[in-house]
Amino acid sequence: MQILLPALPVIKETFEVSTEVAQLTLSLSMLAIALGTLFYGPLSDKYGRKPVMLLGLSITLIGSIFCFLANTIELLILGRIVQAFGGAVGLVLARAIVRDVYGAQEAARVIATLVMVMVVIPMLSPALGGELMLRLGWEYVFVLIAIACIVIFLLLLQSLPETLKEPVPFTGVAAMLSNYVLLFRSRAFCGYAFCVTFVSVVFFSFISAAPEIMVTVLERPPTEYGYYFVMIPMGFMAGNYFARHFGRSMELNRMISIGASIGVGGISLAIALQLMGFHQPIALFAPVALAVLGNGITLPNAQAAAINQFPKFAGSASGLTGFLQMFFSGIAAQLVAVIFNGTVYPLLIMMLIASLLSLIFFNLGVRVKPLTTD
Repeated sequence: MQILLPALPVIKETFEVSTEVAQLTLSLSMLAIALGTLFYGPLSDKYGRKPVMLLGLSITLIGSIFCFLANTIELLILGRIVQAFGGAVGLVLARAIVRDVYGAQEAARVIATLVMVMVVIPMLSPALGGELMLRLGWEYVFVLIAIACIVIFLLLLQSLPETLKEPVPFTGVAAMLSNYVLLFRSRAFCGYAFCVTFVSVVFFSFISAAPEIMVTVLERPPTEYGYYFVMIPMGFMAGNYFARHFGRSMELNRMISIGASIGVGGISLAIALQLMGFHQPIALFAPVALAVLGNGITLPNAQAAAINQFPKFAGSASGLTGFLQMFFSGIAAQLVAVIFNGTVYPLLIMMLIASLLSLIFFNLGVRVKPLTTD
């Protein structure tokens, strides 16, 4: 997702389309990931983790080649949808494989490490994408992704054992939907799940609009975005470290409340700095990094709280939470392009509203059913 971000303004100029149309290469790919999170879990429960993982990587490879060869914006968007739908397999099955291999307590530690690793690559990818775009052209981003797919495919084919011990028969779409209805009937689950959702909206709204703002509002080159963007995942990593370090000594709901409040404070600070006339990139990225630090505290704890509401349906709860994250984030990513008026204020106001909604939904969930780490 993030490796293409610096190229969005260039893609807009190359195909002579509006910002809203160019933004579809991001927002529709996020919706494709949302659908993939619902698709791969049940499929891997029946057929195994390894074959489904290899299937997803193959789809990503096909989508990447399609994107490289695309000569219209419509074909590029279609290729991005295919690429993203395939790539969703890693988001879903990496955690499933960890659950297969490790016990409950050890799995939590390993998944926390996975989250840290998954932050590092997005931190580096916009800078890498910017350099590729500068030296070879934005199309070569997809060459790099295709090469990565082939390498990972061969490594998994050679080294990944099948970790699913007992296949689970897929009882049909109706049964899957009934599980989701059961989850939605729980106000506590909805409170935590939508807290996670709107925390994600804050992050994806920013990453989808920031490249355009850097070029047209702050008048900085696209390649510079990648280096300022490093502050954002570093903030998330700091928040994630806080959550891991204080996870045993601080009550879970208290950490969520602290993180959500920091998120609101960081976005409010960004708005205040803009109103005071500080229009430099650092005045935008630094307070947003502070908000994302709060998100790094909130996200893992709220995710765990949502899943723990129904231990017997942990897989469905995880998949539904992931779907809500990407679905609403995809809509938000497109909406920020529609409401963009040549200033940073529409983006920051949307991020502030999302931050407030995450805090509101969390409070609604806590009132119904307080959840502790005990």
